[in-house]
Amino acid sequence: MATFIRPRVPRGMRDILPEQMIRRQYVIDVIRDVFEEFGFEPLQTPALELSEVLTGKYGPDAEKLIYQAGHVGGKEDISLRYDLSVPLCRVVAMHPQLPKPFKRYQIDPVWRAERPQKGRYRQFFQCDADTVGTESMLADAENVNLIYQVLTRLGFEQFEVNINDRKLITGIGQFAGVPEEQLGGLYRSIDKLDKIGLSGVRDELAENQIPGPVIEKLLALLQIEGDPATVLNALSEQLGDSEIAGEGIAELEELNSYLTTLGVPDKFYRMNVSMVRGLEYYTGPIYETVVEEPKIGSITGGGRYDELIGSFSKQGYPATGTSFGIERIIDVMEEFDMFPTTVGKTVTQVLVTVFDAELAQESLKLATLLRQNGIRTEVYSRPTRLSTQIKYADTKGIPYAVILGSDELEAGTVAIRNLAIREQQVVPREALVEHIQRWIDG
Repeated sequence: MATFIRPRVPRGMRDILPEQMIRRQYVIDVIRDVFEEFGFEPLQTPALELSEVLTGKYGPDAEKLIYQAGHVGGKEDISLRYDLSVPLCRVVAMHPQLPKPFKRYQIDPVWRAERPQKGRYRQFFQCDADTVGTESMLADAENVNLIYQVLTRLGFEQFEVNINDRKLITGIGQFAGVPEEQLGGLYRSIDKLDKIGLSGVRDELAENQIPGPVIEKLLALLQIEGDPATVLNALSEQLGDSEIAGEGIAELEELNSYLTTLGVPDKFYRMNVSMVRGLEYYTGPIYETVVEEPKIGSITGGGRYDELIGSFSKQGYPATGTSFGIERIIDVMEEFDMFPTTVGKTVTQVLVTVFDAELAQESLKLATLLRQNGIRTEVYSRPTRLSTQIKYADTKGIPYAVILGSDELEAGTVAIRNLAIREQQVVPREALVEHIQRWIDG
């Protein structure tokens, strides 16, 4: 008796079936169109990188999540890529002749050994756009504008891009007088503000042996609210004596002025002192986008990393970028039914039926005619009852069917059926393409 292996996938991995892939491709196409509209060009890097390329870039907690990918007899220590930013830095270091600024986008899978949960998988796609070779805050403002354009075109109406600056975060730690060895714990506690509230942050800071007066100074900063200009003015008044905080505030003021010029409504972004992105390579502005519902975590993230390329080459370059978490974006869009009705269950627009074996050749000719005119067409694979073929089209979500029987062939006509409204018309064969196209165009 044959022994069968139970079909399953590893935890955190999944198959993406055709109906899901069609929705996924729609989202990717929108993101790609916006990337290219902003002048970013495509780049592809290997799924596997030398482990030395990846290690030392993300911090110890993140590096525990890197998948090792060696094989028996292999002479190289290799790993699956953790993100797309570090491979980009390697590319720039290997190809210094690339014109600067170098604007690239990449849409590819990455792998992380995280605990699987809603919106978080161990293999997932990132959609990154980065600019290398400029220190200007205009590039960072373009990143935030890019986020705004992509999400609004996908139909998002309620989202918020939280913006902070690593220099400002460092200045806050210095302002509070927290010893350097405690800064990591301080930042982690601050980053939990949305989850545990002010009282929770106060308790956690106290547990980390941070003095009470210091805690109160910090909490006062975290409670600064208002429009971007108001927040930055208040921070400047409080932190004016900190040189590094002043640098961060100046960067955010410049970034905000560009966002105003670019026409990004300030209801979609805010200066959030409590937002601390985890990756250690950020050096300036950082940004992270959240949605109120569902509580799924961030759907975009990014920032400036001016020193990372220098870890691969004596010639360093400033760089900044943003990344879209396509898995979470799709999860939100599915939960709130945000996909356009034009994004159906199938890519096929027309099913050409096969009335009987003698007419199979004629059906193939019709299919060829439709395809030559840019209409996505499937031919049923064998002659069988017409009801069976129509049921197949219904099940797949194919909107239109073409029927050619002996009577139609003799008369030089063809029957076309709109399966959604069960309407059928008989038209001259030479008018087939025109009628189908009219139905498709609505």
